[in-house]
Amino acid sequence: MYYEDHSLLIYLVGFLTVIFILKTFLTGRWKISKEWKLPPRVPSSIPFLGSAIEFNKNPIAFLEKCANEYGDVFSFTMVGKTFTYLVGHEASAIFFNSKNDQLNAEEVYGKLMTPVIGDEVAFAVPNHIFLEQKKILKTGLNVAQFRVHVPLVEAETRDYFQRWGDRGEKDIYFAISELSIATVSHCLHGKEVRSYLDERMAHLYEELNGGISPSAWLLPSWVPLPWFIRRDRAHKAIKKIFAKAIGERKRAGSKDDFLQVLLKAKYKSGRQLNDNEVAGMLIGLLLGGHHTSSSTGAWLALFLAKHQDIQDRCYTEQITVCGKELPPITFDQLQKMELLDSCLRETLRLRPPIMTVMRMSKEPIKYKDLTIPPGHQVCVSLTVNQRVRQQWMPDPLEFKPERFLDGSADYSDKFSYVPFGGGRHRCIGENFAYMHLKTIFSVLLRKYKFHLINNNFPEVNYSSLIHSPVESLISYEPRNSIRVEENGKV
Repeated sequence: MYYEDHSLLIYLVGFLTVIFILKTFLTGRWKISKEWKLPPRVPSSIPFLGSAIEFNKNPIAFLEKCANEYGDVFSFTMVGKTFTYLVGHEASAIFFNSKNDQLNAEEVYGKLMTPVIGDEVAFAVPNHIFLEQKKILKTGLNVAQFRVHVPLVEAETRDYFQRWGDRGEKDIYFAISELSIATVSHCLHGKEVRSYLDERMAHLYEELNGGISPSAWLLPSWVPLPWFIRRDRAHKAIKKIFAKAIGERKRAGSKDDFLQVLLKAKYKSGRQLNDNEVAGMLIGLLLGGHHTSSSTGAWLALFLAKHQDIQDRCYTEQITVCGKELPPITFDQLQKMELLDSCLRETLRLRPPIMTVMRMSKEPIKYKDLTIPPGHQVCVSLTVNQRVRQQWMPDPLEFKPERFLDGSADYSDKFSYVPFGGGRHRCIGENFAYMHLKTIFSVLLRKYKFHLINNNFPEVNYSSLIHSPVESLISYEPRNSIRVEENGKV
Protein backbone atom coordinates (compact mmCIF):
# COMPACT_ATOMS: atom_id res chain seq x y z
CA MET A 1 0.00 0.00 0.00
CA TYR A 2 1.28 3.46 -0.83
CA TYR A 3 1.42 6.13 1.87
CA GLU A 4 0.84 9.76 1.07
CA ASP A 5 3.60 12.35 1.46
CA HIS A 6 2.03 14.60 4.09
CA SER A 7 4.49 17.50 3.61
CA LEU A 8 3.51 17.68 -0.05
CA LEU A 9 -0.15 17.44 0.91
CA ILE A 10 0.17 20.33 3.39
CA TYR A 11 1.81 22.47 0.68
CA LEU A 12 -1.02 21.69 -1.72
CA VAL A 13 -3.66 22.45 0.89
CA GLY A 14 -2.09 25.89 1.32
CA PHE A 15 -2.06 26.44 -2.43
CA LEU A 16 -5.69 25.37 -2.72
CA THR A 17 -6.66 27.63 0.18
CA VAL A 18 -5.64 30.62 -1.94
CA ILE A 19 -7.61 29.26 -4.91
CA PHE A 20 -10.64 28.69 -2.70
CA ILE A 21 -10.56 32.23 -1.31
CA LEU A 22 -10.24 33.70 -4.80
CA LYS A 23 -13.03 31.53 -6.12
CA THR A 24 -15.27 32.51 -3.22
CA PHE A 25 -14.53 36.20 -3.75
CA LEU A 26 -15.14 36.07 -7.50
CA THR A 27 -18.17 33.77 -7.69
CA GLY A 28 -19.82 34.24 -4.31
CA ARG A 29 -21.46 31.60 -2.12
CA TRP A 30 -24.89 30.05 -2.07
CA LYS A 31 -27.42 32.56 -0.79
CA ILE A 32 -28.83 31.66 2.61
CA SER A 33 -32.25 32.95 3.60
CA LYS A 34 -32.49 34.78 6.90
CA GLU A 35 -35.65 32.80 7.59
CA TRP A 36 -33.80 29.47 7.63
CA LYS A 37 -32.78 27.87 10.90
CA LEU A 38 -29.47 26.22 10.03
CA PRO A 39 -28.11 23.04 11.63
CA PRO A 40 -25.95 23.70 14.71
CA ARG A 41 -22.31 24.25 13.68
CA VAL A 42 -19.36 22.60 15.39
CA PRO A 43 -16.92 25.41 16.27
CA SER A 44 -13.29 25.38 15.21
CA SER A 45 -10.47 27.87 15.75
CA ILE A 46 -8.54 26.78 12.63
CA PRO A 47 -9.47 28.74 9.46
CA PHE A 48 -10.15 26.72 6.29
CA LEU A 49 -9.04 23.38 7.76
CA GLY A 50 -11.76 23.60 10.40
CA SER A 51 -12.34 20.21 12.04
CA ALA A 52 -10.23 18.27 9.53
CA ILE A 53 -7.43 17.38 11.95
CA GLU A 54 -9.74 16.06 14.69
CA PHE A 55 -11.95 14.29 12.14
CA ASN A 56 -9.02 12.51 10.47
CA LYS A 57 -7.60 11.27 13.78
CA ASN A 58 -10.75 9.32 14.56
CA PRO A 59 -13.85 10.22 12.51
CA ILE A 60 -16.15 7.87 14.41
CA ALA A 61 -15.27 9.29 17.82
CA PHE A 62 -15.57 12.84 16.45
CA LEU A 63 -19.01 12.23 14.91
CA GLU A 64 -20.37 10.44 17.98
CA LYS A 65 -19.15 13.28 20.22
CA CYS A 66 -20.84 15.83 17.94
CA ALA A 67 -24.09 13.83 17.85
CA ASN A 68 -24.17 13.68 21.67
CA GLU A 69 -23.57 17.43 21.92
CA TYR A 70 -25.54 18.84 18.96
CA GLY A 71 -28.20 16.25 18.13
CA ASP A 72 -29.01 14.24 15.03
CA VAL A 73 -28.10 16.98 12.52
CA PHE A 74 -24.97 19.16 12.73
CA SER A 75 -22.49 20.91 10.42
CA PHE A 76 -18.75 21.53 10.48
CA THR A 77 -16.07 22.95 8.19
CA MET A 78 -13.32 20.80 6.70
CA VAL A 79 -10.82 22.04 4.08
CA GLY A 80 -13.05 24.96 3.15
CA LYS A 81 -16.18 22.86 2.69
CA THR A 82 -19.24 22.55 4.90
CA PHE A 83 -20.26 19.02 5.86
CA THR A 84 -23.64 18.30 7.40
CA TYR A 85 -24.06 14.90 9.04
CA LEU A 86 -27.37 13.14 9.63
CA VAL A 87 -27.38 10.65 12.53
CA GLY A 88 -30.03 8.04 13.25
CA HIS A 89 -32.68 6.41 11.09
CA GLU A 90 -35.10 9.35 11.16
CA ALA A 91 -32.63 11.99 9.97
CA SER A 92 -31.01 9.55 7.51
CA ALA A 93 -34.36 8.98 5.80
CA ILE A 94 -34.18 12.40 4.13
CA PHE A 95 -30.79 11.37 2.69
CA PHE A 96 -31.74 7.94 1.32
CA ASN A 97 -35.20 9.03 0.12
CA SER A 98 -33.98 12.11 -1.73
CA LYS A 99 -34.01 12.53 -5.49
CA ASN A 100 -30.79 13.12 -7.41
CA ASP A 101 -31.70 16.74 -8.19
CA GLN A 102 -32.03 17.36 -4.43
CA LEU A 103 -28.99 15.54 -3.09
CA ASN A 104 -26.55 14.81 -5.91
CA ALA A 105 -24.05 11.93 -5.80
CA GLU A 106 -22.17 12.70 -9.02
CA GLU A 107 -20.78 16.00 -7.74
CA VAL A 108 -19.24 14.26 -4.73
CA TYR A 109 -18.04 10.97 -6.20
CA GLY A 110 -17.36 12.00 -9.79
CA LYS A 111 -13.88 13.44 -9.26
CA LEU A 112 -12.99 10.60 -6.85
CA MET A 113 -14.02 7.67 -9.03
CA THR A 114 -13.82 8.86 -12.65
CA PRO A 115 -9.99 8.69 -12.85
CA VAL A 116 -10.20 5.17 -11.42
CA ILE A 117 -12.97 3.49 -13.40
CA GLY A 118 -13.26 5.70 -16.48
CA ASP A 119 -15.13 8.60 -18.04
CA GLU A 120 -17.98 6.66 -19.68
CA VAL A 121 -19.46 4.91 -16.65
CA ALA A 122 -20.95 5.51 -13.21
CA PHE A 123 -20.66 9.05 -11.81
CA ALA A 124 -19.00 10.42 -14.97
CA VAL A 125 -22.16 10.07 -17.06
CA PRO A 126 -25.65 11.61 -16.75
CA ASN A 127 -27.68 10.04 -13.97
CA HIS A 128 -30.22 8.37 -16.27
CA ILE A 129 -27.36 6.60 -18.11
CA PHE A 130 -25.80 5.54 -14.81
CA LEU A 131 -29.13 4.05 -13.70
CA GLU A 132 -29.33 2.08 -16.95
CA GLN A 133 -25.79 0.79 -16.39
CA LYS A 134 -26.72 -0.35 -12.88
CA LYS A 135 -29.75 -2.14 -14.28
CA ILE A 136 -27.50 -3.93 -16.79
CA LEU A 137 -25.15 -5.00 -13.99
CA LYS A 138 -28.08 -6.30 -11.93
CA THR A 139 -29.04 -8.72 -14.70
CA GLY A 140 -25.75 -10.55 -14.13
CA LEU A 141 -26.10 -10.61 -10.33
CA ASN A 142 -28.85 -13.15 -9.91
CA VAL A 143 -29.38 -16.48 -8.16
CA ALA A 144 -28.73 -18.50 -11.32
CA GLN A 145 -25.29 -16.88 -11.63
CA PHE A 146 -24.62 -17.26 -7.89
CA ARG A 147 -25.15 -21.02 -8.19
CA VAL A 148 -22.40 -21.05 -10.80
CA HIS A 149 -20.17 -18.74 -8.73
CA VAL A 150 -20.14 -20.86 -5.53
CA PRO A 151 -17.97 -23.72 -6.91
CA LEU A 152 -15.68 -21.19 -8.61
CA VAL A 153 -15.10 -19.34 -5.31
CA GLU A 154 -14.69 -22.61 -3.41
CA ALA A 155 -12.07 -23.92 -5.85
CA GLU A 156 -10.10 -20.65 -5.83
CA THR A 157 -10.24 -20.53 -2.01
CA ARG A 158 -9.09 -24.16 -1.60
CA ASP A 159 -6.17 -23.55 -3.95
CA TYR A 160 -5.20 -20.39 -2.06
CA PHE A 161 -5.28 -21.91 1.44
CA GLN A 162 -3.44 -24.98 0.20
CA ARG A 163 -0.37 -22.75 -0.04
CA TRP A 164 -0.61 -21.87 3.66
CA GLY A 165 0.44 -25.29 4.94
CA ASP A 166 -0.81 -26.72 8.24
CA ARG A 167 0.35 -24.06 10.69
CA GLY A 168 1.61 -20.52 10.67
CA GLU A 169 0.84 -16.84 10.98
CA LYS A 170 -0.68 -14.61 8.31
CA ASP A 171 -1.92 -11.07 7.83
CA ILE A 172 -5.56 -11.94 7.26
CA TYR A 173 -6.42 -8.59 5.63
CA PHE A 174 -3.68 -9.06 3.04
CA ALA A 175 -4.71 -12.69 2.53
CA ILE A 176 -8.42 -12.02 2.02
CA SER A 177 -7.54 -9.05 -0.20
CA GLU A 178 -5.24 -11.18 -2.37
CA LEU A 179 -7.74 -14.04 -2.55
CA SER A 180 -10.73 -11.84 -3.34
CA ILE A 181 -9.02 -10.29 -6.37
CA ALA A 182 -8.91 -13.79 -7.88
CA THR A 183 -12.39 -14.89 -6.79
CA VAL A 184 -14.18 -11.68 -7.74
CA SER A 185 -12.43 -11.57 -11.10
CA HIS A 186 -13.21 -15.21 -11.86
CA CYS A 187 -16.90 -14.69 -11.08
CA LEU A 188 -17.50 -11.21 -12.50
CA HIS A 189 -14.92 -10.85 -15.27
CA GLY A 190 -14.76 -14.26 -16.89
CA LYS A 191 -12.03 -16.78 -17.61
CA GLU A 192 -10.11 -14.52 -20.00
CA VAL A 193 -9.55 -11.70 -17.51
CA ARG A 194 -8.85 -14.15 -14.68
CA SER A 195 -6.03 -15.65 -16.74
CA TYR A 196 -4.24 -12.26 -16.67
CA LEU A 197 -4.24 -11.99 -12.87
CA ASP A 198 -0.54 -12.39 -12.19
CA GLU A 199 1.79 -10.38 -9.94
CA ARG A 200 1.92 -7.51 -12.45
CA MET A 201 -1.88 -7.24 -12.55
CA ALA A 202 -2.04 -7.31 -8.76
CA HIS A 203 0.54 -4.52 -8.63
CA LEU A 204 -1.42 -2.43 -11.14
CA TYR A 205 -4.59 -2.95 -9.14
CA GLU A 206 -2.82 -1.80 -5.97
CA GLU A 207 -1.67 1.37 -7.75
CA LEU A 208 -5.19 1.98 -9.08
CA ASN A 209 -6.72 1.38 -5.67
CA GLY A 210 -4.18 3.76 -4.11
CA GLY A 211 -5.89 6.58 -5.98
CA ILE A 212 -9.02 6.16 -3.85
CA SER A 213 -7.74 8.19 -0.93
CA PRO A 214 -8.85 11.13 1.23
CA SER A 215 -6.67 13.43 -0.90
CA ALA A 216 -8.52 12.30 -4.05
CA TRP A 217 -11.76 13.23 -2.36
CA LEU A 218 -10.52 16.69 -1.36
CA LEU A 219 -8.16 17.68 -4.20
CA PRO A 220 -8.63 18.02 -7.99
CA SER A 221 -7.64 14.92 -9.95
CA TRP A 222 -5.12 16.88 -12.04
CA VAL A 223 -2.87 17.69 -9.05
CA PRO A 224 0.46 15.90 -9.82
CA LEU A 225 0.64 13.84 -6.64
CA PRO A 226 2.75 10.66 -6.95
CA TRP A 227 -0.19 8.39 -6.08
CA PHE A 228 -2.41 10.21 -8.61
CA ILE A 229 0.25 9.65 -11.31
CA ARG A 230 0.47 5.95 -10.41
CA ARG A 231 -3.34 5.70 -10.42
CA ASP A 232 -3.60 7.16 -13.93
CA ARG A 233 -0.80 4.96 -15.25
CA ALA A 234 -2.40 1.84 -13.76
CA HIS A 235 -5.82 2.77 -15.16
CA LYS A 236 -4.43 2.91 -18.71
CA ALA A 237 -2.56 -0.39 -18.31
CA ILE A 238 -5.58 -2.24 -16.87
CA LYS A 239 -7.83 -0.86 -19.58
CA LYS A 240 -5.44 -2.32 -22.19
CA ILE A 241 -5.53 -5.72 -20.48
CA PHE A 242 -9.33 -5.68 -20.35
CA ALA A 243 -9.50 -4.59 -24.00
CA LYS A 244 -7.37 -7.59 -24.94
CA ALA A 245 -9.61 -9.95 -22.94
CA ILE A 246 -12.74 -8.45 -24.52
CA GLY A 247 -11.24 -8.95 -27.97
CA GLU A 248 -10.44 -12.59 -27.18
CA ARG A 249 -14.01 -13.21 -26.02
CA LYS A 250 -15.48 -11.66 -29.15
CA ARG A 251 -13.28 -13.89 -31.33
CA ALA A 252 -13.97 -17.02 -29.26
CA GLY A 253 -17.74 -16.57 -29.18
CA SER A 254 -20.46 -16.56 -26.56
CA LYS A 255 -20.20 -18.01 -23.05
CA ASP A 256 -22.69 -18.01 -20.20
CA ASP A 257 -20.95 -15.66 -17.75
CA PHE A 258 -20.95 -12.07 -16.55
CA LEU A 259 -18.63 -10.76 -19.26
CA GLN A 260 -21.03 -12.04 -21.87
CA VAL A 261 -23.91 -10.25 -20.12
CA LEU A 262 -22.07 -6.96 -20.61
CA LEU A 263 -21.11 -7.68 -24.22
CA LYS A 264 -24.73 -8.45 -25.12
CA ALA A 265 -26.25 -5.58 -23.13
CA LYS A 266 -28.03 -2.66 -24.77
CA TYR A 267 -29.30 0.68 -23.54
CA LYS A 268 -32.97 1.62 -23.95
CA SER A 269 -31.96 3.42 -27.13
CA GLY A 270 -30.83 0.11 -28.64
CA ARG A 271 -27.12 0.99 -28.53
CA GLN A 272 -24.77 -1.70 -27.27
CA LEU A 273 -22.13 -0.97 -24.67
CA ASN A 274 -18.82 -0.05 -26.27
CA ASP A 275 -15.57 -1.70 -25.18
CA ASN A 276 -14.55 1.29 -23.06
CA GLU A 277 -17.83 1.14 -21.13
CA VAL A 278 -17.46 -2.62 -20.62
CA ALA A 279 -13.88 -2.15 -19.38
CA GLY A 280 -14.99 0.60 -16.98
CA MET A 281 -17.75 -1.60 -15.61
CA LEU A 282 -15.28 -4.48 -15.15
CA ILE A 283 -12.99 -2.21 -13.15
CA GLY A 284 -15.93 -0.98 -11.06
CA LEU A 285 -17.04 -4.55 -10.34
CA LEU A 286 -13.56 -5.55 -9.21
CA LEU A 287 -13.18 -2.51 -6.96
CA GLY A 288 -16.63 -2.86 -5.40
CA GLY A 289 -16.39 -6.62 -4.82
CA HIS A 290 -12.81 -6.47 -3.63
CA HIS A 291 -13.29 -3.59 -1.17
CA THR A 292 -16.27 -5.24 0.53
CA SER A 293 -14.69 -8.68 0.66
CA SER A 294 -11.20 -7.67 1.81
CA SER A 295 -12.27 -5.34 4.61
CA THR A 296 -15.36 -7.21 5.81
CA GLY A 297 -13.69 -10.61 5.41
CA ALA A 298 -10.70 -9.54 7.48
CA TRP A 299 -12.87 -8.14 10.28
CA LEU A 300 -15.07 -11.25 10.27
CA ALA A 301 -11.99 -13.47 10.63
CA LEU A 302 -10.69 -11.29 13.46
CA PHE A 303 -14.02 -11.34 15.33
CA LEU A 304 -14.19 -15.14 15.00
CA ALA A 305 -10.55 -15.45 16.08
CA LYS A 306 -11.38 -13.42 19.19
CA HIS A 307 -14.58 -15.35 19.98
CA GLN A 308 -13.45 -18.98 19.81
CA ASP A 309 -16.80 -20.32 21.01
CA ILE A 310 -18.62 -18.67 18.10
CA GLN A 311 -15.95 -19.88 15.65
CA ASP A 312 -16.46 -23.46 16.85
CA ARG A 313 -20.23 -23.13 16.52
CA CYS A 314 -19.77 -21.89 12.94
CA TYR A 315 -17.73 -25.02 12.18
CA THR A 316 -20.42 -27.16 13.80
CA GLU A 317 -22.97 -25.46 11.55
CA GLN A 318 -20.96 -26.59 8.52
CA ILE A 319 -21.42 -30.21 9.62
CA THR A 320 -25.07 -29.73 10.58
CA VAL A 321 -26.01 -28.10 7.26
CA CYS A 322 -23.72 -29.98 4.85
CA GLY A 323 -23.14 -33.35 6.52
CA LYS A 324 -20.20 -34.95 8.38
CA GLU A 325 -18.27 -35.60 5.16
CA LEU A 326 -18.35 -31.86 4.36
CA PRO A 327 -19.00 -32.24 0.63
CA PRO A 328 -18.57 -29.38 -1.88
CA ILE A 329 -20.55 -26.28 -0.95
CA THR A 330 -23.77 -25.37 -2.74
CA PHE A 331 -25.67 -22.09 -2.90
CA ASP A 332 -28.69 -23.68 -1.18
CA GLN A 333 -26.49 -24.79 1.72
CA LEU A 334 -25.16 -21.26 2.15
CA GLN A 335 -28.74 -20.04 2.59
CA LYS A 336 -29.15 -22.39 5.58
CA MET A 337 -26.00 -21.22 7.42
CA GLU A 338 -27.86 -18.90 9.78
CA LEU A 339 -25.08 -18.47 12.35
CA LEU A 340 -22.41 -17.65 9.75
CA ASP A 341 -24.88 -15.27 8.11
CA SER A 342 -25.51 -13.56 11.47
CA CYS A 343 -21.78 -13.25 12.14
CA LEU A 344 -21.35 -11.59 8.76
CA ARG A 345 -24.27 -9.22 9.39
CA GLU A 346 -22.88 -8.28 12.81
CA THR A 347 -19.46 -7.65 11.27
CA LEU A 348 -21.07 -5.38 8.68
CA ARG A 349 -22.88 -3.57 11.50
CA LEU A 350 -19.72 -2.83 13.47
CA ARG A 351 -17.31 -2.46 10.55
CA PRO A 352 -19.15 -1.49 7.34
CA PRO A 353 -16.67 -1.30 4.44
CA ILE A 354 -17.52 2.36 3.75
CA MET A 355 -17.71 4.65 6.79
CA THR A 356 -19.61 7.52 5.16
CA VAL A 357 -21.84 8.09 2.15
CA MET A 358 -22.17 11.62 0.78
CA ARG A 359 -24.26 13.84 -1.48
CA MET A 360 -24.13 17.50 -2.54
CA SER A 361 -27.24 19.49 -1.61
CA LYS A 362 -28.64 21.24 -4.69
CA GLU A 363 -31.65 22.84 -3.03
CA PRO A 364 -32.76 23.62 0.54
CA ILE A 365 -33.37 20.38 2.45
CA LYS A 366 -35.87 20.50 5.32
CA TYR A 367 -35.61 18.38 8.47
CA LYS A 368 -37.96 19.24 11.31
CA ASP A 369 -37.36 22.95 11.95
CA LEU A 370 -33.89 22.95 10.33
CA THR A 371 -32.90 23.82 6.77
CA ILE A 372 -29.75 22.41 5.13
CA PRO A 373 -28.70 24.99 2.51
CA PRO A 374 -27.58 24.23 -1.05
CA GLY A 375 -23.82 23.70 -1.30
CA HIS A 376 -23.47 21.57 1.84
CA GLN A 377 -21.96 18.09 1.54
CA VAL A 378 -24.66 16.05 3.25
CA CYS A 379 -23.40 12.84 4.84
CA VAL A 380 -24.53 9.73 6.68
CA SER A 381 -22.01 7.66 8.61
CA LEU A 382 -23.05 4.02 8.29
CA THR A 383 -20.75 3.10 11.18
CA VAL A 384 -22.22 5.68 13.56
CA ASN A 385 -25.82 4.89 12.58
CA GLN A 386 -25.32 1.20 13.24
CA ARG A 387 -23.98 1.85 16.74
CA VAL A 388 -26.70 4.24 17.97
CA ARG A 389 -27.37 3.15 21.54
CA GLN A 390 -31.13 3.65 21.46
CA GLN A 391 -31.35 1.33 18.46
CA TRP A 392 -28.78 -1.37 19.28
CA MET A 393 -28.93 -1.91 23.04
CA PRO A 394 -27.69 -3.84 24.87
CA ASP A 395 -23.95 -3.53 24.21
CA PRO A 396 -24.03 -1.75 20.84
CA LEU A 397 -20.21 -1.84 20.54
CA GLU A 398 -19.90 -5.59 21.23
CA PHE A 399 -19.79 -8.39 18.63
CA LYS A 400 -23.02 -10.29 19.33
CA PRO A 401 -24.27 -12.14 16.24
CA GLU A 402 -27.10 -13.65 18.28
CA ARG A 403 -28.93 -10.32 18.00
CA PHE A 404 -29.63 -11.31 14.37
CA LEU A 405 -30.59 -14.87 15.34
CA ASP A 406 -33.00 -14.33 18.21
CA GLY A 407 -34.77 -11.25 16.87
CA SER A 408 -33.32 -8.91 19.50
CA ALA A 409 -31.80 -6.75 16.76
CA ASP A 410 -34.42 -4.04 16.39
CA TYR A 411 -33.54 -2.69 12.98
CA SER A 412 -37.10 -2.58 11.69
CA ASP A 413 -36.66 1.15 11.10
CA LYS A 414 -35.77 1.36 7.44
CA PHE A 415 -32.39 3.05 7.67
CA SER A 416 -31.04 1.82 11.01
CA TYR A 417 -29.03 -0.97 9.32
CA VAL A 418 -27.59 0.07 5.97
CA PRO A 419 -24.10 -1.47 5.48
CA PHE A 420 -24.65 -1.40 1.72
CA GLY A 421 -26.31 2.01 1.65
CA GLY A 422 -29.95 2.64 0.84
CA GLY A 423 -32.32 4.27 -1.59
CA ARG A 424 -31.54 4.66 -5.28
CA HIS A 425 -27.78 4.28 -4.71
CA ARG A 426 -27.95 1.06 -2.66
CA CYS A 427 -25.10 -1.27 -3.58
CA ILE A 428 -26.24 -3.74 -6.23
CA GLY A 429 -23.57 -6.26 -5.16
CA GLU A 430 -25.01 -6.94 -1.70
CA ASN A 431 -26.25 -10.49 -2.41
CA PHE A 432 -23.04 -11.33 -4.26
CA ALA A 433 -21.05 -10.20 -1.22
CA TYR A 434 -22.97 -12.53 1.12
CA MET A 435 -22.54 -15.48 -1.25
CA HIS A 436 -18.87 -14.72 -1.82
CA LEU A 437 -17.82 -14.29 1.82
CA LYS A 438 -19.90 -17.19 3.16
CA THR A 439 -18.27 -19.48 0.61
CA ILE A 440 -14.75 -18.30 1.50
CA PHE A 441 -15.41 -18.74 5.23
CA SER A 442 -16.99 -22.14 4.77
CA VAL A 443 -13.67 -23.32 3.31
CA LEU A 444 -11.60 -21.49 5.95
CA LEU A 445 -13.63 -22.85 8.88
CA ARG A 446 -13.46 -26.41 7.58
CA LYS A 447 -9.68 -26.31 7.14
CA TYR A 448 -8.36 -24.23 10.04
CA LYS A 449 -8.90 -23.16 13.61
CA PHE A 450 -7.52 -19.64 13.88
CA HIS A 451 -6.58 -17.32 16.75
CA LEU A 452 -5.54 -13.77 17.52
CA ILE A 453 -1.83 -13.43 18.26
CA ASN A 454 -1.30 -12.44 21.92
CA ASN A 455 -5.03 -11.64 22.06
CA ASN A 456 -4.29 -8.51 20.03
CA PHE A 457 -7.45 -7.25 18.35
CA PRO A 458 -6.36 -4.55 15.87
CA GLU A 459 -7.38 -0.93 15.74
CA VAL A 460 -9.14 0.62 12.74
CA ASN A 461 -7.00 2.24 10.04
CA TYR A 462 -8.66 5.65 9.64
CA SER A 463 -6.15 6.91 7.04
CA SER A 464 -8.05 5.19 4.22
CA LEU A 465 -11.60 5.62 2.95
CA ILE A 466 -11.96 1.85 3.49
CA HIS A 467 -11.62 1.28 7.23
CA SER A 468 -9.42 -1.79 7.27
CA PRO A 469 -7.70 -3.29 10.33
CA VAL A 470 -4.16 -2.35 11.37
CA GLU A 471 -1.69 -5.25 11.76
CA SER A 472 -4.29 -7.97 11.32
CA LEU A 473 -2.16 -11.01 12.17
CA ILE A 474 -3.72 -14.37 13.03
CA SER A 475 -2.24 -17.78 13.77
CA TYR A 476 -3.79 -20.97 12.40
CA GLU A 477 -3.67 -24.73 12.83
CA PRO A 478 -5.54 -27.73 11.39
CA ARG A 479 -9.15 -27.94 12.46
CA ASN A 480 -9.64 -31.01 14.67
CA SER A 481 -12.87 -32.96 14.50
CA ILE A 482 -15.51 -31.65 16.85
CA ARG A 483 -18.19 -34.01 18.03
CA VAL A 484 -21.62 -32.72 17.09
CA GLU A 485 -24.54 -33.68 19.32
CA GLU A 486 -27.98 -34.35 17.90
CA ASN A 487 -29.16 -30.93 19.03
CA GLY A 488 -26.41 -29.31 16.93
CA LYS A 489 -24.27 -28.17 19.89
CA VAL A 490 -20.52 -28.70 20.17
